[in-house]
Amino acid sequence: MKKHCPNCQLINFPHSAECVRCQSALIEVSTFAAAGADKSFAASKIVRRAVICVGTVFLAIAGFYLSMILTSDSLSRNEKKQIEIAVRILEAKGFSEEVFLLDYLTGFRANDNWLNASTKFENAYAATNFPFEIMTVYPDFFTYTVDDTERAAILLHEAQHLKGADEKEAYEYVWRNRKQLGWTKETHGNSVIWRNIRNQTKDYAPNLFVCNWMETGDCTEEMILVH
Repeated sequence: MKKHCPNCQLINFPHSAECVRCQSALIEVSTFAAAGADKSFAASKIVRRAVICVGTVFLAIAGFYLSMILTSDSLSRNEKKQIEIAVRILEAKGFSEEVFLLDYLTGFRANDNWLNASTKFENAYAATNFPFEIMTVYPDFFTYTVDDTERAAILLHEAQHLKGADEKEAYEYVWRNRKQLGWTKETHGNSVIWRNIRNQTKDYAPNLFVCNWMETGDCTEEMILVH
């Protein structure tokens, strides 16, 4: 407790009976209220700083995202239509998670943004910027694919990157699920895309090609035959 002079506002010692300045009678004032006020003020400062920090981070991320969008071109109407058809194939085949990402969260671009331009992509039909959910679709995606199902296979691969998967996981997922998609050796085995992706899958996921008793060494062929 502190003793506060009601006349001259001086704070006196707790044991004082009258003010040392004006000799007025003193009243006791609790320090708990002041301490509570200080804590409340400190808490409000922390909250305000946290809000400012979160806002700054959000603006930085938004600016980074916009910079990648603005430094690349949008797809043509025909290219957008082809991608839409491929996504609908994925939807019909039961790949609902990937369809949601492609339909509602992905920004499709026609050429490299400033970030992709700093990295050389070899044998790339598309590239994804995670976690910004931007997908660059290169001309080879439209030139070398033989049909909409093959374009759907590439989008299925890139959708794994949209979920944060690495190359091994993406190649393995598509290769294991090619029967569900309808993209198999029997239907697309002669296409350039099929041969390239099969070779790339062997490079990134060699664990799928260790079944020496199979003609091709592909362990997933046995799974497909069982189905």
